Amino acid sequence: MEDGVYVGNAGKDAALDRGWLLGHFKEQGGPRHSDAVEVKWGVHPRGERRAQWVKGEVRTTFLVLISGRFRMEFPGRSVLLEGQGDYVVWGQGVDHSWAAEEESVVLTLRWPSVPGYAVPKEDERRSP
Repeated sequence: MEDGVYVGNAGKDAALDRGWLLGHFKEQGGPRHSDAVEVKWGVHPRGERRAQWVKGEVRTTFLVLISGRFRMEFPGRSVLLEGQGDYVVWGQGVDHSWAAEEESVVLTLRWPSVPGYAVPKEDERRSP
């Protein structure tokens, strides 16, 4: 990658970092590091849900369904994505959560890329 070009596979690369392909959390100086945008290739088994709601959102998000049935939850509103290419966009201040009604693949773009929204991994939630 000395030439500043990264070539990868979304499915394989996503499996290494909870789905994230690009953002502030990637290696500083590499082409996948960005404070401007985050990109996630989300592969979610049927029944998987976000462990907790995102509250106090400071980013704008675009989420598009690649395959499956995926439900986005917002205060007072539920949005079902069920056809390939269905998408939803929400902005700053919009709390949200999600659930995979069927095995689903979604592509998420968020901007700007800022720390502080990751749900702790299962083993991190149990530590003292």
